[in-house]
Amino acid sequence: MIAARGTACRRAVAIASRSSRLNAAHRIVTPCVNHIRSASTETADGNVPIKSHRKPGTPLTEAQRKFLDSALRVNQAGELAATLIYTAQTPPIVKAHPHLQPLMKHMYDQEAGHFKTFNGLLAKHRIRPTALYPVWQAAATVLGWTTGMMGKEAAMACTEAVETEIGNHYNSQVRELFKWMTDLKERGEELDPELAVLIEDVKRIRDEELEHLDHAVEHDAKEAQPYEPLTKVIQYGCKGAIWISERV
Repeated sequence: MIAARGTACRRAVAIASRSSRLNAAHRIVTPCVNHIRSASTETADGNVPIKSHRKPGTPLTEAQRKFLDSALRVNQAGELAATLIYTAQTPPIVKAHPHLQPLMKHMYDQEAGHFKTFNGLLAKHRIRPTALYPVWQAAATVLGWTTGMMGKEAAMACTEAVETEIGNHYNSQVRELFKWMTDLKERGEELDPELAVLIEDVKRIRDEELEHLDHAVEHDAKEAQPYEPLTKVIQYGCKGAIWISERV
């Protein structure tokens, strides 16, 4: 009886000792696993993917950062104006020409997508919008309503003029960004992946803006009266707005 009790006691001590060691190991391992999981993104099945060892891109210079701040601020202001122009133009145009409703919606939806893209980039990189944001809101609304009331041809002439300037503006940005890429390659350095995505976004948005220009010409933009004075005034207005938004 006494021997049996001794054996039971020794077994209990051994189990307790083993349990203590396992608990201690768990306390050590669990934070390490949690740390690894917090540093990685789990997949849908709960597994931790292998972390990428991609070499980071070369940091931007101060001049390049200033260029991007200015460019993104102008782009956001321009897309704001475009959405407001189409918003104001659409009711009178669609009322007089119901068949144009799909086209007007298509162009507005693309501009709204562009605006969302640049809003996200400004927030992500903490770039302030132009200080004249309320002014451009009012000016774009007035321009859209005025040309819409003047008729389909004037509205399309407005689109042609605006998209001509915006297309040129995006082209200049793409050329500058490609120059950065070329310079980095010549030095054997890598472009930041986020900058590569931005270049593709700007190219895509530029192409969609030029598509709007083509639509405008196809729908009698050049039949607007008076065509030359109207488009020149709008183009000069766009150039002035771009110049100011780059700086203010």
